[in-house]
Amino acid sequence: MRREIDERKDLAEKDFIAFPDVAADVLNALLFDGESIVSAEELIPAPTETLYSGNNGKRLRNQYEDLAKYEMRKGQIRTMYLFANQTLPDSRMLLRKAGYIGGAYREQYEGKAAGTFPVVELILYWGKGRWHGSREIRQLFSGQDLPSKLRKYMDNIRLHVWEMRHLSQKTRERFRSDMRIVLDYLAEGNTYRSDRPVVHKAALIRMIKVLSGNYDMEEIEKQLETMNIKEEEEITVCDLFEQYEIKGRNEGLLQGRSEGIQEGISQGISRGITRGIQQGLTQGIQVLIRTCRDMKLSFAETSERVQKGFQLDDAELQRNMEQYWSE
Repeated sequence: MRREIDERKDLAEKDFIAFPDVAADVLNALLFDGESIVSAEELIPAPTETLYSGNNGKRLRNQYEDLAKYEMRKGQIRTMYLFANQTLPDSRMLLRKAGYIGGAYREQYEGKAAGTFPVVELILYWGKGRWHGSREIRQLFSGQDLPSKLRKYMDNIRLHVWEMRHLSQKTRERFRSDMRIVLDYLAEGNTYRSDRPVVHKAALIRMIKVLSGNYDMEEIEKQLETMNIKEEEEITVCDLFEQYEIKGRNEGLLQGRSEGIQEGISQGISRGITRGIQQGLTQGIQVLIRTCRDMKLSFAETSERVQKGFQLDDAELQRNMEQYWSE
């Protein structure tokens, strides 16, 4: 189960950053202080697999980076960018980087890549805690008894780590793509509100869900279609959330009514419709509470939306919140 969750999380993160406009935005914001140096049109997918020799050189092994992009200029590869998503600090990530970077340069040396070009890796760290792993080779070996004069000859490979949940507001403001929505949401939590337009709706929903600990990724596109929201149409963050809230309420009503009608066939139309409506209201309340909770709204904010949406008295509101808030 843990492995399946990790795979869903990794896929959601890779899918989101793979969009050329998001990848270019990440590069410009983090590497170039917000300057528009890299354009989405210049980025193309690059191989994420490199090969190396294992078992004393007798067997080839492969290794995979999360995402790789070539930056093209005048038909030639200008730079290769590697993106690694991390949820937990990894003190040995430096050794992995040496393998990734070394493999990419080895392919240039062996003529498997067109020309020679720099390879740059970005570590996007999504963990809630701070990154305490080593960020350079000399730091990794600092506890070992090595001659001081030896250290100056060690190639000081460095990790370029960005703690995505802890970026300053100044850094977040450099982003122009949907990544800005994700970062502001992580930084501001329940208080986040925005009229920014959403471009990659399904991918954004997946990204926010997995970073919030919700790994239910199925049928998001179908849900958007049900909400009559198309990928090519413009919608703001707030509007997207409101649509989800309405959808949750309507889904519960429709499901409950359907069950009531089926029961009414055998027990009487009148009784079936009455029970269907009641079940619909109950499930609508349940879905709305879950939706608000997934979007990190507070207990008080959720209570207000539920009471307003279903016209509940205080006693009914309290009973439903206690029953479904902690599910």
